[in-house]
Amino acid sequence: MIIVMNSGVGEKTVQKVTEKLQKHGFQIHESRGVEKILIGAVGDKSHYMNLALEAMDGVEKVISILAPYKLAGREFHPENTVVKLGDISIGGPQIQVMAGPCAVESREQLLEIAFMVKESGAKILRGGAFKPRTSPYAFQGLEEEGLEYLAEARERTGLYIVTEVMDTRKVEMVAQYSDILQIGARNMQNFPLLMEAAKYNKPVVLKRGLSATIEEWIMAAEYIMVSGNHQVILCERGLRSFDAAYTRNVLDLAAVPVLKELTHLPVVVDPSHGTGKWRLVEPMARAAVAAGADGLIVEVHNHPSEALCDGSQSIKPPRLFNLLKETGKIAEVMGRTI
Repeated sequence: MIIVMNSGVGEKTVQKVTEKLQKHGFQIHESRGVEKILIGAVGDKSHYMNLALEAMDGVEKVISILAPYKLAGREFHPENTVVKLGDISIGGPQIQVMAGPCAVESREQLLEIAFMVKESGAKILRGGAFKPRTSPYAFQGLEEEGLEYLAEARERTGLYIVTEVMDTRKVEMVAQYSDILQIGARNMQNFPLLMEAAKYNKPVVLKRGLSATIEEWIMAAEYIMVSGNHQVILCERGLRSFDAAYTRNVLDLAAVPVLKELTHLPVVVDPSHGTGKWRLVEPMARAAVAAGADGLIVEVHNHPSEALCDGSQSIKPPRLFNLLKETGKIAEVMGRTI
């Protein structure tokens, strides 16, 4: 439920309401707007009738939230969440591009791509040090060695780093090297991992599961938020397809405006995994920006034909330059920048 406080209410009055809710086992999350203070209370609704909250000083009204997601929904947090990362933000007027190889393959490969990403104007370097592969015989990533290369690339280029974490036992290690933690599609409902990733006070990119509904996806975000981390970025990366000959997945761009209506969280789109075909990455990136995405995650490789994973969906660096140029024009029409 949401407790709406009267305009101009004092801190002591807010504290009394908060203390009463906590005494009855509710978790409290405050949202402070220009005029109103909203107190989000998550817990057992059966206790609500006994609290008489609307009789307390300073309480304007109490709103019951019908949606199963309490913290991610707009009822609790009407304004858009903007995730700040150093001198950039995700969810604000500027659309952020996260670009780089599917996997960190070597120091030389990563640094070469990182400098090209920097030159293109993108601000965030993506690269996998741990790779969740369908086959146990496929390349699994360089692990900590790959993280070290990512950290060096950040130091030498000034780019921020986003990389995937797969295992609760490795979250602390990955968090030491990265600026943004990524939860992959296969782990969207790995709830222990979501709660562990929430502990490190870093933005979390949560990719949509291979066959996940929008509600299941938002509820996964809720696990991160209820664990104390509200810096969640939702990533649409396509759903499992029955037409693999033409598209690896079905990129659900309708999810972008739907999520914008239902939640206050930033939404980014991954046209690389969403299509599985490098020729489709640029047109779908343009469409994602037109649909209102706050960012793009794009796979870039200097030699896609030699990539150890996902070469068929990786664009070459010159195409990244073109992608930023074209999407920048669309962003301008939308009143935004890249």
